[in-house]
Amino acid sequence: MTDPIRQNVSERAADSLVTILEQQINDGTLAVGQPLPPEREIMEVFAVSRTVVREAVQMLAARGLVESRPRFRPIVRKPGYEAAIETVGSSINRLLAMPGGVRSLFELRIMMEASLVRDAALHATKDHLTGMQRALADNEAMIDDSQRFYETDNAFHRILYEVPDNPALPQIHKAYTHWLSGHWLKMPRDAARNLTNYQAHSRIFESILMRDADAAETALREHLDAAWDQVRQTFGHQP
Repeated sequence: MTDPIRQNVSERAADSLVTILEQQINDGTLAVGQPLPPEREIMEVFAVSRTVVREAVQMLAARGLVESRPRFRPIVRKPGYEAAIETVGSSINRLLAMPGGVRSLFELRIMMEASLVRDAALHATKDHLTGMQRALADNEAMIDDSQRFYETDNAFHRILYEVPDNPALPQIHKAYTHWLSGHWLKMPRDAARNLTNYQAHSRIFESILMRDADAAETALREHLDAAWDQVRQTFGHQP
């Protein structure tokens, strides 16, 4: 039976070690791309047990600050938006497994893209508009190829996340795509459904092109509401 007092001491020691190592990663003492010091060296320098070192490494890996592989020393990773989003992946996966979890995440996506599409209508540059037009053309060309259509669908939406020039947003789109793809890819695809989605994309693009933020948001919400209806009809319940 585990001694709760000893376990709490170990956890506090691991937290303290994580704080120190995280600071060394942030200030460059531990260089990105290089391995952490050997386990025994960390034990000696900080006067901690092997258990504490391993707990600390697990915590750093969960925060995206090191890449840990069996039989290899952990490698320091560059702190950034992608690493930060990866750290919440396990929590999101637990959410998706709960009743209504997929719907909750999808509603969050609707809220974000409703704001992004308004921003695109007001601020999209010529290059953004050209990119949307190209993505829309690719989307139309793949109506009869459902797998490729899904890819071009994501490409069209991704541009909305690029317009504000905020480095966190493309990573958020990437995360949404990853988290929701398991359910989306289970849905039967057909050309008629693909055509409906393409036409919705066209209405969104036309509204952005006309610099009509209200119409763009309305078209985006109608599109994503319809997409959710497709999910609900496929699964017969609210996942």
